[in-house]
Amino acid sequence: MNTNQKSPSDSGANHPTGNSCNPLLGHATSHAATLIGLFAIVLWGFMAGLVRLVSESFGATLGSALIYTVGGVMLFIVRRPKPIREAPCKYLIAGGLMFIAYEASISLSIGLATTNAQSVEVSLVNYLWPTLLVLMTAAVSHKRGAVAKAIPGAVIATIGVAMAVGGESLDMQEAVRNIASNPLPYVLAFVGAFIWAIYATFTPSLSGGYDGTTIFFCCVAVVLWTIHFVSGDGLPDTAPGVGGYAALIACAASISGGYACWGYGMLHGSMETLAIGSYATPLFSTASSTLLLGVALGMPFWIGVVLVVAGSLINVWFARCP
Repeated sequence: MNTNQKSPSDSGANHPTGNSCNPLLGHATSHAATLIGLFAIVLWGFMAGLVRLVSESFGATLGSALIYTVGGVMLFIVRRPKPIREAPCKYLIAGGLMFIAYEASISLSIGLATTNAQSVEVSLVNYLWPTLLVLMTAAVSHKRGAVAKAIPGAVIATIGVAMAVGGESLDMQEAVRNIASNPLPYVLAFVGAFIWAIYATFTPSLSGGYDGTTIFFCCVAVVLWTIHFVSGDGLPDTAPGVGGYAALIACAASISGGYACWGYGMLHGSMETLAIGSYATPLFSTASSTLLLGVALGMPFWIGVVLVVAGSLINVWFARCP
């Protein structure tokens, strides 16, 4: 949507019903905006499988650069940013650097994983960001004992994520050996998770209502093109088919649409709800990847789903307690 026009959720934000207070921004939040933010989790769920398909067609570095370039064009068409002079300087610098640093750290962590087992383990480390986000959101909520109340649900949900994503292939002893032999991707994944949690928690208070998602997204595209040209990977040996281009468009829409929805939800919705809902991201991602890549879901996934739901419900219950 064009940010220069009022959306239904904007016009409804002035109504006292259906809204609550965002402690970070100090103004009423819209339930519609929260739902839009939660829809980002659904869109991001398709990201991993689609990125894999795009990488198979275009190569890792070229595929990533194309995804963010096409996604950036999509964002400029449907969510053109306000003039950049209206954005607070602190927000552009801090938010932009964190956004780019997160994308770079996650991309590098996946690329530096040398085996399939390491790729799964690195993904698990990256998926710590929902837990970190829940704890950080609780810490800034100004509610007494909020962090202590958030910990039980966070622990249960995190165990559920590990079971859902790692499945039967997760071996803790092997994971320790992999971390010892190749620690850099794990460090980058953890740093990325921490950066994203900080970005989602604190940039709304710096934004002054300005949404820089489109600008930040395009900056990531520039960085990825730089990485591609420096790597010397060049063009794919075989020209991609129609399926490859279809995956590229779908992947760009999934990622850019997810960031657009999340950015809108951060600014105008409930961060507590978004933080708790973010536990579903790895579940959607694992489920969609198995469908796109033709892999069956095992029992550990469904046990993990139950644990994530249970942990999320505990967090919701404590969040509603005075």
